Formats: sequence, C-alpha cells, structure tokens
Amino acid sequence: MTSPPSFDLEKIKAESDGSYSLIASLAFNEVVVNNPYFAAGGGLMLLGTGLALARLGVSKGALFLYRQMLVDLEIPSKDKLYLWFLEWMSQYKNRSSRHLSVETNYIQHDNGAVSTKFSLVPGPGKHLLRYKGAFMLVNRERSGKLLDMTNGAPFETVTLTTLYRDQYLFGEMLEEAKKIALKAREGKTVLYTSWGPEWRPFGQPRKKRMLESVILDSNIRQSIVDDVQDFLKSGDWYHKRGIPYRRGYLLYGPPGSGKTSFIQALAGYLDYNICILNLAESNLTDDRLNHLMNHLPDRSLLLLEDVDAAFNKREQTEEKGYSNAGVTFSGLLNALDGVASAEECITFMTTNHPEKLDPALLRPGRVDFKVLIDNASEFQVEQMFLRFYDNEHELCQQFLHKMRQLKISKVSTAQLQGLFVYNKDDPQGAITMVETLGAPNTHSF
Repeated sequence: MTSPPSFDLEKIKAESDGSYSLIASLAFNEVVVNNPYFAAGGGLMLLGTGLALARLGVSKGALFLYRQMLVDLEIPSKDKLYLWFLEWMSQYKNRSSRHLSVETNYIQHDNGAVSTKFSLVPGPGKHLLRYKGAFMLVNRERSGKLLDMTNGAPFETVTLTTLYRDQYLFGEMLEEAKKIALKAREGKTVLYTSWGPEWRPFGQPRKKRMLESVILDSNIRQSIVDDVQDFLKSGDWYHKRGIPYRRGYLLYGPPGSGKTSFIQALAGYLDYNICILNLAESNLTDDRLNHLMNHLPDRSLLLLEDVDAAFNKREQTEEKGYSNAGVTFSGLLNALDGVASAEECITFMTTNHPEKLDPALLRPGRVDFKVLIDNASEFQVEQMFLRFYDNEHELCQQFLHKMRQLKISKVSTAQLQGLFVYNKDDPQGAITMVETLGAPNTHSF
C-alpha cells in the first residue's frame, strides 16, 4: 500500500508568491511600459511637472536675487516730487529717453504779452539713465483704470530701480530735482487755487511785485506790513497764552483801489505765496473748505476775494442752510476760528461792500485788522505821477490843479494807472487827458 504524497507548504507558498510577482510584473509592463498611450502621457506629465518646478525655482531665485541686489523707489503723481522729477529728467543731459511727452506752458510778461514754452518730459514707458556712474531704470506707468480724484486724470507713478548699493543716490537725485524746481520759482510768487481737496499752482509763477509799486494812502501800507511782521515773530507769545496762532485781515473799499495788488506785493515782500479761494464756488463744501484751510502750502497767504459776494442773494433755512452753494456761512465761521480751524494761518479778505458783511464775520479772531483802501487821495495821485514821470514835480502840480478845477475827486488808482500807462512817455499828454478820469467810460483813453 502506497503512502500519500507529502507537501512542503513553505515551498508551495514561495513558488506561489513568485508566480504572483511575475504576473504583476508582466501586467505592469503590458499596461505601462508596453502601452504607448500610457507611456506618452506619463512622460509628458513628468516632464511638465519638472518644468513647472524648474520654472518656480527660477522665479523664486530671481525674486530672491532681485530683493538682495536691487531696490525700487516709487513716486506717485499726487506727490509734488512727481512733477519735480519729470522736470529734472527733462533737463538731465545723459538721459536716454526714446519716448517723450510734451507740456505746453503759457508765460505772461510784464507788458501783457504772452509767449509759449514747450517742455519735453519722459513719456509713459521705460527709460534708462546713468546718474553719477550708476545705471537706473525709470518706469513711468499710467493706470488705465485708476483716476486721480483731484483732477480726473489717470493715476500715474514713476518707479526708479537701481542696485541696492546705489540707493543713496535716490536722495541726491531728488534733492537736485527740488533745487531746480525751487530755483525756477526764485524771486517769484506762486499762485495756488483749490483743485479738489488739494492746492495746485495756477499758471506760471509771477515775478514778485515791489511793495513800493502799490501806492496806498499815507501810512496804510506800513501799518499793515508792521502788523504782519509782528504776527510772524510772535508765535511763542500766542502759544504760551493759549491763543490760536492766526491772523485775519479785511481790506475793503471801491473796485480798483489796489486791494488785491497790495496783497500780491505784500506776499512778494514777505517771500510768501498766495492761495486764492473762491467761496462762491458751487462745489465747495464746509468739509472741503476746512480741509483746504488746514493744508495750505508752506509760507502762503490765504486770500478770500469778494467775500460779500459768496453769500449774496442766498436764502437760509434751518433744514437746508444756504441755497445755491455748498459752503454755508456757519461753515466759513467755523473754518476761520472753530475747533478744527487752521493754525499759523494768515487770511486776507477783500470786499467792495463791507456793509453787506455779517457782524459775526467781523469779530476779533476772524477779522483782527480792518482797513479802508479808498479811492486815490491827492497824496496817492502825486506819488503815482512822480513814480511814472521821474522828477516832473512842476507837471505834477499842473496835473493836480487841473483835477481840482474839474472837481475830479473819486478816481481809483486803477484809473490813474491806466491813464499813465497810456501816456507812459508823455506827462503833458496825461495832463491833457485829465478830464477822461471823470468820464463814465474811461475806456476812451
């Protein structure tokens, strides 16, 4: 009788595992290696992944090197340095700009003639320049979506890029641009007007008007000058006593008497600029008025011309305030001496009709110095005649005598100036035409 066969279970298991491994290997080769579609897709996937990782690495590396080796300086168009830098770059000899923009300026001369000046400034795009041995990339970029809310123009930026080691040159460059800009305004008075919530230069800077060129009645000019100068050196006195450091002046009188001309001459004498604010402007609100008065440019006088006209023919109700204007009378009073009113502010107001002004506007703290700038007195007529015609004292007396004969007493300094300018080299002609000063229409000159 034969014995049953014996089985080596471990050997059978090993052989089975090997068979399974062989089958799995054959299946993998068949599906992955020998399958052209799968092999191609996997290769592309691996290649794409590798390229993406490589690209990410290069980008990260480039960004790291950029941060370590380069530095940027951004100048937005809202900053006053923006225009200063463009002006500087337009004059820089070693620039290599290939794309330029034109800026046209109209210049009015003392004789009334107007000339045009064109300036070429770097246009939008990239520009390369070399400054003190260092290369700098200048990128002037204009936003297609963002607008400057002050003037509705596209928002712009200028970005300067240079090596990290040369970043100190940014300060030197901007200081140079500042000096060029200030030198162009040297000896001149800049007029500012409100543009949205900020002050913008109006036209070209004017030559400073000599204080002596505005002839007011005896001692008036000097009394105002003395008061302003005393105020400017009394800052500590005001602060120690807790008094708001501001001063208000009201010049009133008939048209053409020299009120605005004197303010312009005073600004030139003090080396100040003038900020002109029109209170009758329809879109001027109380908040904007307060903001503008608290953000005057340095060394500037605030001028509120014809302040009586701002609230003329307006009706006030408790619900709506004043109609036909954004700024209210109470808003003006608060801006002049309210809790949020400006410090270190010199305000000049002018009016032809002081009787129309509310007494609340004239109280101290809002108007501290009131002076009448009237029609020309004999003193003014004499001084103006001798200023136009040197040493012609005898003819001056003839001129005055003829004015007395014709009983011409109410004549403005503007009328006198018009007569003398018309006869600028002919004092006898001015005497002959004295009667025109009393004519209703002085354009007969």
